[in-house]
Parts: sequence; structure tokens; C-alpha cells
Amino acid sequence: MNATWSRFNITSIVLGFAFLYLPIVLLIVFSFNESKLVTVWGGFSTKWYVSLFHNQGLMDAAWVTARVGVISATVATVLGTLAALTLTRYTRFRGRVLFSGMVFAPLVMPEVITGLSLLLLFVAVGLDRGFLTVTLAHITLTMCFVAVVVQSRLVSFDRSLEEAAMDLGATPVKTFFQITLPVIMPAIVSGWMLAFTLSLDDLVIASFTSGPGATTLPMKIYSQVRLGVTPEINAACTILIAVVAVGVIIASLANKRREVQRQLDEQAAQRG
Repeated sequence: MNATWSRFNITSIVLGFAFLYLPIVLLIVFSFNESKLVTVWGGFSTKWYVSLFHNQGLMDAAWVTARVGVISATVATVLGTLAALTLTRYTRFRGRVLFSGMVFAPLVMPEVITGLSLLLLFVAVGLDRGFLTVTLAHITLTMCFVAVVVQSRLVSFDRSLEEAAMDLGATPVKTFFQITLPVIMPAIVSGWMLAFTLSLDDLVIASFTSGPGATTLPMKIYSQVRLGVTPEINAACTILIAVVAVGVIIASLANKRREVQRQLDEQAAQRG
């Protein structure tokens, strides 16, 4: 019985991963296809990557996406970290429930509703749609995810470290930057990476809030796919996958290195 269930579990896992990742593998493979037909293999070639970098429309959209992603992820990380600190350290204050609901509402709100609401807001205040509105929309979308990640780390944070630092004469500000911030930095970096990835991937909200000169790469790819998939699109998607994968690997290695360093510091402190 155990062997039967074991084979069933292994088969289910293999089929599940194949369903998730086989289309991505095929997309990457056919991005190196010599043929212009994306479903017919004509030999290995990198000419579509060269063609991609000469496609001014896709390059402009990629530059807009990168700028929106970096700016929105950075601002969302700062605001999300402050929100997480507020919700963790100040458990009782007037309007806490309302504040918590406003922070985490985008987590459960359909993106269509979020995008339409932001569109109506920008129209009401007379703000022309463009780069700024897309950036503000992505900050609104991603801030809650950063708050969740950072808050989960702050919940398990040992407050005695801060108390010990302040007992030794450190000010609250110095304690935060020298004690609290280094401890929660892996969560902050993870939150930034998550926010950047969500901004990089967003299509629905950007479609509502973008304007002339602010077409993001997902919007550009979607508009071209409606007319037919081209090898250039496969190449662009492969580069996006590579960027996200490299970012995740770098963040994982940095977090692991920081954790090892923290353990070494703790062992050195115990010996001393």
C-alpha cells in the first residue's frame, strides 16, 4: 500500500511540475529556433535575440517596465516596511483595524477592480495617465505584499536585542538601524524582489492606468500575441525568465550568506 501510494505521489508530482514548467521550457527552446514558425523547429539560431534588440518598440517597453519596477518596488518596500512595523509594534491605536484593512485590501481585491478604481481616481484628480500613474498603481499593488513578508519576520523578532542595545545607551534610532534593520533585512530584500516581480508581470492594472509613452512590456507582448506569436516574443519572455531567475538566486545566496554570518557572530559572542 505504501509503495502504491508512493508511486502515485511521485507520478502526481511529476505531472504537476510538467504541467507548470514544460510550457516554459518549450518557450525557451523555441526562442532559439531558426524558423519563423514558432511550432516548427528549423535549427538552432540566436538571430531572434538580435532582432529583438533591434525592435525599438519592445526595447522602449522594456525600459519603461524596468523603471516602473525599480521605482515602485523601492517605494513599496519602504512603505510596506513602515506599515509592518506599525502593525507589529503598535498593537492598539485608534483606527488600527481600518489601517490594517487598507494595507492588505489589494491582496484579496481583484486586479480588475483595483485597476478600475485607480483609473477613476486619476481621472477625478485630473492626473494624466502615463508613467507616473502606472508607478503609483504598482506601488499600491505591491506594498501589501512587502508588508506581509516583513511583518512575518517582525512577529518572530527577539525584542530583547533592542532592549539590550538601549540599556547600553543606544538611542531608538541607532538601535533600529544597527540592530533591527540588519535582522529583518533578508525579509526586506525578499519583499523588494517580490514587489519587483509583481510589477514586472502586471498586465491588468497597467492596462487601466497607462497612457501614451508608458506602455509596459507585458502590454506590448500581449498586443503582439493577439496578432500571432513570433520568435521575438519567445526571446523577450526568455530574457524575462532569466532576469527573474537570476534575481531569485542572488537573493537566496545573499540571505544564506547573511544567515551564516549571523550564526558565526552568535557563536563568537557565546565564546566571548
